[in-house]
Amino acid sequence: MDKSFPESELARLFKLASKKLIPQLSIWRRHLHANPELSYVEFETMKYVALELKKMKVSFKEGIATTGIIATIESNTPETRLMALRADMDALPIHEENKVSYASNNPGVMHACGHDVHTTSLLGAAHILSTHREHWTGTVRLIFQPGEERLPGGASLMVAEGALKNPVPSHILGSHVFPDLPAGQVGMKSGIYMASADELHLTIVGKGGHAALPKDQVNPLLVASEILLTLEKLISERPDKSIKTVLAFGFIEGKGATNVIPNEVRLEGTFRSLDETWRFEAHKKMKHLIDEICSKRGAKSNFDLKVGYPSVYNSPEITARMRSCAVAFLGEKNVHDLPERMTAEDFSFYANEIPGCFYRIGTSSPNSDLGHSGLHTPTFDVDEDSLQLGAGLMAFAAATT
Repeated sequence: MDKSFPESELARLFKLASKKLIPQLSIWRRHLHANPELSYVEFETMKYVALELKKMKVSFKEGIATTGIIATIESNTPETRLMALRADMDALPIHEENKVSYASNNPGVMHACGHDVHTTSLLGAAHILSTHREHWTGTVRLIFQPGEERLPGGASLMVAEGALKNPVPSHILGSHVFPDLPAGQVGMKSGIYMASADELHLTIVGKGGHAALPKDQVNPLLVASEILLTLEKLISERPDKSIKTVLAFGFIEGKGATNVIPNEVRLEGTFRSLDETWRFEAHKKMKHLIDEICSKRGAKSNFDLKVGYPSVYNSPEITARMRSCAVAFLGEKNVHDLPERMTAEDFSFYANEIPGCFYRIGTSSPNSDLGHSGLHTPTFDVDEDSLQLGAGLMAFAAATT
């Protein structure tokens, strides 16, 4: 921040700028919401963001990790500091049920996780920062990334393609919509905040046949049942129960019938933890138990454990600075300390490289039911009053943290 321009004045200026920007923020968000694209095919979204950055005269490179964009905004004294801001752009394979003018035009695809809001917030921050270059110092790197919703995580691809290099930013900030808080409020947590997330794909191969002749079979359904119960016991009896852990299988398929035992059963699930050491120990234990049960039962297994996103660690120093920034911008009563979450985010790939803070923007309406539907549901929507805060706070944080 320009030391000759007090922080309180900058907060006032950026609040006013974000207020004036409300009509444009709504236009951006509604266009993005109506035209969602799935992970790694956000080609039209990339073109739209690129066009808006051109209008702002912000320099950028597109096509990073196929559909990502890295932009740069310099103040009048660009060499003094460098930090980064991030937004994700992909949508989910969900059919939208909202009856609104900006509902998804792409059947079966929906911005049900608020990435339209994240992209809008970053565009808004870019507009405010570029319009008021004389009132802050340094350089801000803007990262518009693809594929947060699908492994390997667009953040990992952006990092691999140099999003945090040449030169390395001092820190990075990212935000996420949060229907648990009303529009106009924010929350964050220092330290470990969100869980790692790994995908479990397991196939049990036995010997099927007529259900009336069990002695001739190795029933993969029974083997799968024993594996599920044993893995559940592994997690429930883990050495350190203070480490929050989730093991859940949401898919099981055995194409048999009332009198037909199938040859194989497929299972798919997720494993999540807030401790990286235990995470990889558990991987080994799960594989050992599966092999042991299959050997005992005369079955075979194919256990494909896809290592996913690391846990999100918010730098205590950067989070403290972000909290102070939010208090200065919103007032103490509108800034909340949040608990740990077992959901996951590929922002962790950035925060593993440089200090970072991933914070939450309230998006529910304090005066109606709008915005109270949960994330990843076909009726998810936000109170657009949250857009002003999303853009304004992000710009203020870029200038002051």
